[in-house]
Amino acid sequence: MTVNRRTLLGASAAAGAAAAVAAASPAEAKRTKRYSFTVMGTTDLHGNVFNWDYFADKEYADAAGNTRGIARIATLVKQIREAKGRKNTLLIDSGDTIQGTPLAYYYARVDPIAAEAGPIHPMAQSMNEIGYDAAALGNHEFNYGLDTLRKFESQLEFPLLGANTIDVATGRPAFPPYHMVRMRTGCGKDVKVAILGLCTPGVTIWDKAYVDGVLEFPSLESEAAHWVPKLKAMGADVVVISAHSGTSGKSAYDTSTGLGVENAAALVAQQVSGIDAILVGHSHVEIEELRVADPDGREVVLSNPLCYGQRLTLFDFELVLEKGKWKVESVKASILNSNEVEEDERIAEILSDEHNEVVTYVNQVVAEQAVVKLTTVEARYKDEPIIDLIAKVQEDTVKAALAGTEYADLPVIAQASPFSRTAELPDANVKIKDLSSLYIYDNTLAAKLMTGAQVRAYLEYSAQYFVQTPVGAEVVVDTAAKTDNITGAEGRPDYNYDYVSGLSYEIDIAQPAGSRIANLKYQGADLADDQQFVMAVNNYRANGGGNFPHVAAAPELWSESIEIRTRIIEWVTAKGRLDPADFAAAEWILTREGTPVF
Repeated sequence: MTVNRRTLLGASAAAGAAAAVAAASPAEAKRTKRYSFTVMGTTDLHGNVFNWDYFADKEYADAAGNTRGIARIATLVKQIREAKGRKNTLLIDSGDTIQGTPLAYYYARVDPIAAEAGPIHPMAQSMNEIGYDAAALGNHEFNYGLDTLRKFESQLEFPLLGANTIDVATGRPAFPPYHMVRMRTGCGKDVKVAILGLCTPGVTIWDKAYVDGVLEFPSLESEAAHWVPKLKAMGADVVVISAHSGTSGKSAYDTSTGLGVENAAALVAQQVSGIDAILVGHSHVEIEELRVADPDGREVVLSNPLCYGQRLTLFDFELVLEKGKWKVESVKASILNSNEVEEDERIAEILSDEHNEVVTYVNQVVAEQAVVKLTTVEARYKDEPIIDLIAKVQEDTVKAALAGTEYADLPVIAQASPFSRTAELPDANVKIKDLSSLYIYDNTLAAKLMTGAQVRAYLEYSAQYFVQTPVGAEVVVDTAAKTDNITGAEGRPDYNYDYVSGLSYEIDIAQPAGSRIANLKYQGADLADDQQFVMAVNNYRANGGGNFPHVAAAPELWSESIEIRTRIIEWVTAKGRLDPADFAAAEWILTREGTPVF
């Protein structure tokens, strides 16, 4: 949808006409009274304030012409408020706010907001300036621990909602479950809008180190079923859910243990009566409008704006006053594109210093000498030394941690994923931004005790990432478009495909899933099922992320809270150079019935 003043003012005029029917004349006053208002929504901002790529050190740009950042969202919000009247609008967010960019990382770890006399988080500053009414917790809010999250919450001038984020000690919500807003209609009776915040239960797995025994996360469906009737009983005329949970009904983890569905927003709409709209997040997809029937046959409108501040959702409500009560007559959702506007000057004014400080930080040189340029362009289907670097750092960190323990003599192997398809380590002057682009997540490291049989099963599961491709079938790879026809089977994302270092093996993509790992060896000998290994894994994988077999249940020998990215920066800084001879090894190859694919 193109944003322009004529469109906005036209919408405003229509809304204003509908709202003014009751005041036109005494005769008309007896007619049906109506009120229109708009709920604006963002999600998965992930620390994007400006349209800036800190990894590339330039403005963000993609082939679709998208732009990022809450500074552009601010401009859209101002336009909507001007057109519709601020008192007739609300602004909410559905989570994942304080993680995702070097800017967000910097104010969590380098100049932490949780420190004594720490700074105000840039996302708090920008969201306060724009004037959000409420925001839901996202799973990434927990990445830096509860102290950082609570400090961020204290810096906000609006509530951070989490109806299904339960304090284990009290059994009550650890954050405000809802926020009730009174809309002044001018019709003699206000409209009460309830905003309920819900977060994906996956936090239990992904940030187990911080929340285990402290917080629990019941399913979205159960908590919505508990709270929506309460909100209606409290007089809510309209119920909007801000849900950090996608619509697919699928999960990246095993739900047979009783953990709720990861992407449950549509299930909430289907199972709980009384909801009018759901702002959807978490899945990083764009859904302009999805209509789902609730148990009473009423339509619930869902919308998921694209992440990183690329889009803004608008829920336009039309209400009618019947027998002294407001009734939702219609809801429609639409999406605005942030590339249609410029960044808000006020956001630039208050946060340019923080932005420039982070730009300086990520441009620090950590290795002046590099033997060869390394990239991740082909890393999803070729064994590339740039991924071996991640594994080597993890191996060295775990070996040092276990030195002097009973596990010190066990072989250490490591998993690593090709997170990015565009990361590049230059052939000179490697900077923090380069290493940060290689490891984009704030994962930490753990050591798990695994057997040879378990490692084989782990690799077979990882190899499901490849599409079964018989001998003679065409293999298409287009590195420019970053597409191919052999990876991402059944939607498997790159971050759920793992290399395992320290071993040599073939992945035969001509074979069916479950029978693809061939010639699996350790130090030249066939891997024994009963052989023991220490496996260095990130916390996402260690806690069950991706649902890889055995690893979550395997004994944990050690873990730490320092990010793997930090370990990589420290390792390269200590070396002072980047030489694949220090970390690279030919470990695996893609084949079809024994013949290399590439």
